Amino acid sequence: MTPGELALASGNHTPVTQFVLLGFSNDPDFQELLFGGFLLIYAMTVVGNLGMVMLIFTDSRLHSPMYFFLSVLSFLDICYSSVITPKLLVNFLASDKSISFKGCVVQLTFFVMHVTTESFLLASMAYDRFMAICRPLHYGSLMTKRTCLQLVTASYAFGCVNSAIQTGNVFALPFCGPNQVTHYFCDILPLLWLACANTATTRMVLYIFSALVTLLPAAVILTSYGLVLVVIGRMRSPAGREKALSTCASHFLAIAIFYGTVVFTYVQPHRSTNDTSDQIVSVFYTIIIPMLNPFIYSLRNKEAVSLSVPIICLLIIEAFGDVPPNNLPPRATLLKATSKSKRSKCYFGSERSIPLKGNII
Repeated sequence: MTPGELALASGNHTPVTQFVLLGFSNDPDFQELLFGGFLLIYAMTVVGNLGMVMLIFTDSRLHSPMYFFLSVLSFLDICYSSVITPKLLVNFLASDKSISFKGCVVQLTFFVMHVTTESFLLASMAYDRFMAICRPLHYGSLMTKRTCLQLVTASYAFGCVNSAIQTGNVFALPFCGPNQVTHYFCDILPLLWLACANTATTRMVLYIFSALVTLLPAAVILTSYGLVLVVIGRMRSPAGREKALSTCASHFLAIAIFYGTVVFTYVQPHRSTNDTSDQIVSVFYTIIIPMLNPFIYSLRNKEAVSLSVPIICLLIIEAFGDVPPNNLPPRATLLKATSKSKRSKCYFGSERSIPLKGNII
């Protein structure tokens, strides 16, 4: 029996007003070490993703569907990492690791919404690459600004619907007595372990909707990249084929980690024990992946790197240099002088052309 069922059987009907997040360890020295490590990861996540968003929106050369989706992905990574990591960092140093009942509801709501949205956004990004590589003649007319906005809106809509269903499914259950969550944030399965009721139906709803929001986008991604690989195999240039395959491999790695850990945590049938190994697995898609995405999706792209380096240099010169700001070269001149990469003109607007087939991000 679960702790919640034992409390109910013993006649304990005291409603829970707060939960205690037990986290990873009670060793103070180990918690300080974890605090430093996770603080560094969170700082890299915020700086990397926020920098990518600013770069994409401030430079007109990156106003294309591909980079638009990347900016939304970076925004999502900041959001759902910020839902969990700040509270985790506080708990590493605080003796009181509690979170209010309402705070737990809010954390779970926004976490499920952002993770589900990212799942469908990754499918939209795969579809965009499929159109760019396999349907280049129709890419400019199909992947318009309106289409991209509709795909992002649909991703958020799926995220909101799944969040409402999953959160309502959990907190419709009664919680009495036990309130120690064997996790570092309010996740669904550890909360079900504390519910003072039979959770068989609730778990079935969890598995069904978790499978829908992970396996369906994964099927779109596999199909899209499978067709892209077929086109890549027909390329005559060995160098272009090798570059495209290398980039696709990095994308598959990020997608495999994200979907693999999510499926392991929410879709597979679980034992009737409160398995603490789920904490380690969930670290990958809640903390590690948001940090790695800017490197995997953007820094491997020569166009993004060539545009980000001069901007960083200019900011450093303006902040710490001895040259008066009026004597600095114009930003546009600096960008033009350092950017040598080929760029596609598949922009949001009237200027359109066929995208380069080798430009797979």
